[in-house]
Amino acid sequence: MPHTLRNTLLSARDLLATAGPLLFVALLLLVLAYKVLDPTPPKKVVLATGTSQGAYAEFGKRYATHLAQHGIRVELRETQGAAENLALLREPDSGVDLAFVQGGADLDHPSAADAEAANAGLVSLGSLFYEPVWLFYREDTARRLLKRPTLQALAELQGWRVNIGAPGSGAPNLMRKMVEANRIDPAGIQVLQETTTPAVVAFLEGRIDAIVFVSAPEALMVQMLLQTPGVRLFDFKQAEAYARRFGFMSTVVLPSGVVDLAKNEPPADVRLIAPTATLVARESLHPALVQLFVQAAHAIHGEAGWFQRRGEFPSIANSERPLAKEAERYFRNGPPFLQRYLPFWIANLIDRMWIVLLSIIAILIPLTRVVPPLYEFRVRSRVFRWYGQLRAVDEAIGQRDAAELLAELDAIDRRVERVNVPLSYADELYALRSHIALVRRRVHAPGEKASSEKAAA
Repeated sequence: MPHTLRNTLLSARDLLATAGPLLFVALLLLVLAYKVLDPTPPKKVVLATGTSQGAYAEFGKRYATHLAQHGIRVELRETQGAAENLALLREPDSGVDLAFVQGGADLDHPSAADAEAANAGLVSLGSLFYEPVWLFYREDTARRLLKRPTLQALAELQGWRVNIGAPGSGAPNLMRKMVEANRIDPAGIQVLQETTTPAVVAFLEGRIDAIVFVSAPEALMVQMLLQTPGVRLFDFKQAEAYARRFGFMSTVVLPSGVVDLAKNEPPADVRLIAPTATLVARESLHPALVQLFVQAAHAIHGEAGWFQRRGEFPSIANSERPLAKEAERYFRNGPPFLQRYLPFWIANLIDRMWIVLLSIIAILIPLTRVVPPLYEFRVRSRVFRWYGQLRAVDEAIGQRDAAELLAELDAIDRRVERVNVPLSYADELYALRSHIALVRRRVHAPGEKASSEKAAA
């Protein structure tokens, strides 16, 4: 190995050995911070949606596609709807991390104390879209029972066969509340709770007179029924009254022609009432995943739609649960600065670790000042350690046998020949060897020491 390279490696080894403890402390602090902060989110998350033909399922596919771009796999859990979704979120062992939840789905917990207890450990990621109450009814049923083609009030449903949604969906609770508010005798309505597809088939065949959905217009069954001949959509003329009585509801209008401009469907504006759908998560969901889902919500729900203008959603309004801190950060400041320019994983790691990195640097900077003195002491100690033995030989001149002293000097000299120091400290090594030679000459001339002592006296 060339001498230059050998000396360079020697210097690097000495420096690494000297600064090693500091590097170990820094690495240990980083590992501990990584464990505590857990900046890297899991690669898989479970999202509870709804029925296969519903809006929740359609939106779930969009979320899965969006997060797949960042290496996150979203497993979609099909359910009957909002009520089942909430039950899964509250079940510790369900495996569900997030879910779409309809406003008012907690109607079984009317008091504030009960609602707070029921929502413990759950947070909102924001409101996503309106979920109008779609009450479709058969025109021939209205003509037969009401002697006119239109249903004008919920109270006129007496004697009708009405499907209010499957158990586990949010519609049954909501419809029962509306029936109660209208003072309708529940015994006067034949209430059915079929799942979506069988209920629609029965409705089209005339075995059901009316069918209720609480869903965004993206639901395939809603789209189909809006354009089915002989099927009418109930116009909530008292929509504003419902919104005043139920705080989780809003009034929306289905504009004339929005379904089909060419056919002018619907032919007139239809007033509807609409809870707001929210994305609800466990409080323990990783903050980075919260950030990604809120960003996905902005991309998926931020455009104009049948019931909202561009930029109206996602929103912090109409949220029945506390807003997640990371979601609040997004709504206040937008996406993190670094994520606008760096891949998600790198930006997220820096974003969650930079405070720790600065703290470690602030601790290490003062400590690095001791590295140069320690390095110097480490290197020079290889040379100075031999001066003790050399001095002992020098003081024994004239008191011990010269041959014995020369043997000790030869042993010291051989060991010093194997001492390696960086070139910047070579002068001290050569000074040691010259001092060994000086003591050797004194051993050969024992009278020199005596003469020196007399002169000093």
